[in-house]
Amino acid sequence: MKKILLILSAALLLTACTGTEGQLKKRAFELCQYIPDHALLEQSRDYMTDDFYAVLDTMFYRLPAHEAMDHEWLYYFVTGNGGTIADYEVVSVELTDDTHAVATIRVRQKWEDGSFDPESDIEEHQLYMEKVNGKWLMSDFDGHKVDCIRYIANNRKEQALRDALSEYLVREIGSQYSQGDLCIPVLMIVAAEELDSTHALVWGDFWVLNYAISGDTLKTVSGGNHSGCMTVAQEDGLLLVTAFEQTVDGAGNDQSAREIFGSHYDIYQNMHSNADVREAVRQEQLQEYIRRHNLAIRYYQDYGWPAVAL
Repeated sequence: MKKILLILSAALLLTACTGTEGQLKKRAFELCQYIPDHALLEQSRDYMTDDFYAVLDTMFYRLPAHEAMDHEWLYYFVTGNGGTIADYEVVSVELTDDTHAVATIRVRQKWEDGSFDPESDIEEHQLYMEKVNGKWLMSDFDGHKVDCIRYIANNRKEQALRDALSEYLVREIGSQYSQGDLCIPVLMIVAAEELDSTHALVWGDFWVLNYAISGDTLKTVSGGNHSGCMTVAQEDGLLLVTAFEQTVDGAGNDQSAREIFGSHYDIYQNMHSNADVREAVRQEQLQEYIRRHNLAIRYYQDYGWPAVAL
């Protein structure tokens, strides 16, 4: 009798486990439809833990624009940039504790007509799940949550540095030009070097520009180039520019640039001599300034030139 009960108990346990795995696999397949790919869907919020959605939302929509090719794992979670659609298969789900599970999924690519791309490999990924208020949600994908947090921290550190450089240029240099409504520098950082825990050197090709606001257009009033090396210090948790060695104007400009930039001279010269790169950086940084300050600006315009859309 005891043997029969043991067999029945084992069978019921196996059935329960199989049923749980089946439910988790079904849920994992549902979650697969909300894996970020090229964009983070607004409705994904209901299928992700709050913290995972928050870091992805910051990466996709709250940071300055950056080249997709530098962060393929973010923009192309599963499909890449080939115009295909991901086809998901949930291979297994491992329950790590009562509220956490890891689903192994396989992904292969298919064309929009439903046919499969014979050249694409089947890739295997890990989808992490967490049970929140009785509902299984996506809590991570291939460990990218840590990547996001690290990148956000680095970006905030870089932004603090850029803010310090901009504030100095606006206060000390922009004020020397004919005034407009806004002073918005263009920062092209060539190199940075930490001297110690509280001091750093930053070499850059800096442009200081004053603008007047005319409707939805920023019109350039004045400005100029101020390349060189800034000394940045951290004081009471804030970054401050404490010195700025600039290149000289006129005939001695190139020689002073060589002395100031040293081993970074070639990089500086490549930046400084390329007007297309400078304008691309200018547009990106103007867009970021407008977004951060919630301005209704759509164009910028230099004197004698047509307006440029932002």
